[in-house]
Amino acid sequence: MGSLQSDALDNVAATAGAAYPVSPLDPEEFRRQGHMVIDFLADYYHDVHKYPVRSQVEPGYLRKRLPDTAPNGPEPLEAILGDITHDIIPGITHWMSPSYFAYFPSSGSTAGFLGEMLSTGINVVGFNWMSSPAATELENIVMDWLAKMLKLPSCFHFSGGGGGVLQGTTCEGILCSLVAARDRALDRLGRDQIARLVVYGSDQTHCSIQKAAQIAGIHPDNFRAVPTTRADAFSLNPSALRAAIDKDIARGLVPLFLCATVGTTSSTAIDPLEGLCKVAKDYEHMWVHVDAAYAGAACICPEFRHAIDGVEMADSFSFNAHKWFLTNLDCCCMWVREPGALVRALSTNPEYLRNKGTESKKVVDYKDWQVALSRRFRSMKLWLVLRSYGVANLRNFLRGHVKMAKDFEDHVSADPRFEVVVPRTFAMVCFRLLSPPGLVAEGSTERANELNRRLLEAVNASGRAYVTHAVVGGVYMIRFAVGATLTEVRHVAEAWRVVKEHATDLLASCRSSDSAGPLVDRA
Repeated sequence: MGSLQSDALDNVAATAGAAYPVSPLDPEEFRRQGHMVIDFLADYYHDVHKYPVRSQVEPGYLRKRLPDTAPNGPEPLEAILGDITHDIIPGITHWMSPSYFAYFPSSGSTAGFLGEMLSTGINVVGFNWMSSPAATELENIVMDWLAKMLKLPSCFHFSGGGGGVLQGTTCEGILCSLVAARDRALDRLGRDQIARLVVYGSDQTHCSIQKAAQIAGIHPDNFRAVPTTRADAFSLNPSALRAAIDKDIARGLVPLFLCATVGTTSSTAIDPLEGLCKVAKDYEHMWVHVDAAYAGAACICPEFRHAIDGVEMADSFSFNAHKWFLTNLDCCCMWVREPGALVRALSTNPEYLRNKGTESKKVVDYKDWQVALSRRFRSMKLWLVLRSYGVANLRNFLRGHVKMAKDFEDHVSADPRFEVVVPRTFAMVCFRLLSPPGLVAEGSTERANELNRRLLEAVNASGRAYVTHAVVGGVYMIRFAVGATLTEVRHVAEAWRVVKEHATDLLASCRSSDSAGPLVDRA
């Protein structure tokens, strides 16, 4: 090696030694900085109610605040935490705020956070049993615990031939189920028959089913969003499903997959599982997946368990523990009655992954139950949640939110300016502001909808609460979803005050500006 090259390498080594710590995982430094981050988060949770719930920044704000390039040398954690406070926090919509009532909740907890911290700290990549036996076996156990809490039939338990797996999200779970159903069908029909396969949901089914169908290679024309009606509370009617299937069969198509929903995103409607599963069973080999992403958690309460009656006839079932079960994102709990269908569709067995555990046929290799190879130790945080709170307290947590939602519903019903648009089933209230006679032209649904769009934006712009909307049956309605971990009765009462105040101001403004005629749309 020449002297110039040697000197250059020495300079690089010296620079690296000066710029970077000797150990990126020094235990004592980890302890010191870890305490700082915990203190930072504890203060955040203590003060989160003080922030505007919905971020008020404009697109592109952060690029104006941060440097164009990464730092060449290390920066102290104190400085980084300061930048989080000044630059990142303003761009956060605070899902942990007690005044967060938008979308569906993302309910974290001390146990969920600490479980996530343990999982991240141990940092295993548990793609098969051999890569970390405890990660796989704890997941087996926790999923059976949950199955018993939900009173799922034995066919979904490992002891009954089925089993559970922790996916990242419902989108992943639905995709895995659909791919398993697709391959099972094509093994029977022939691989060249994929263009005949049809996937069914309702016009209220989450959009993840349509994305899954696209990824799985289902022809775009072969996705059916069966219309729902107000008469059925926007649930999927079994007769409507049968009519759609029969029409497809008459055209030479093959019914493949039905996604039924317990707790739809728009209105928490409950599809009648028993009736839908009976229809599906009349068409041999049709796979039924039950998506209970939001409402599945509530079904650990005996008074809500009826919502999943009929699940015993389904092929797979899932709910998101990261929505309403005190488990930090991400954690989707999914069960299948025939794990072999997942394994056949998703398994790969390269030489470098061969091991005695897999060859024994006595273990689960979860890489074959999901899309990715690598996987996180999600069961750790779910285990901590179940052990730290117990079934009784988890039920009471859920019931508390349902009671708060009922209180809000009572407020809406008692104010003649408002109406509850669809029946409340769990902890979400769908409501709208009614238009006083003469303010909105008779029969003008769109103009009435515009009134509620303005109300929604006014509430959210205030920063005192955050709600979102949905449109069902052509009616624009405001969704008020109770479920944030820190929410108490007083926060629900305050949110109602915010809604009333802005409704009063909006109606007064409309009367003033439209005194010469009905409300017209404005930008």
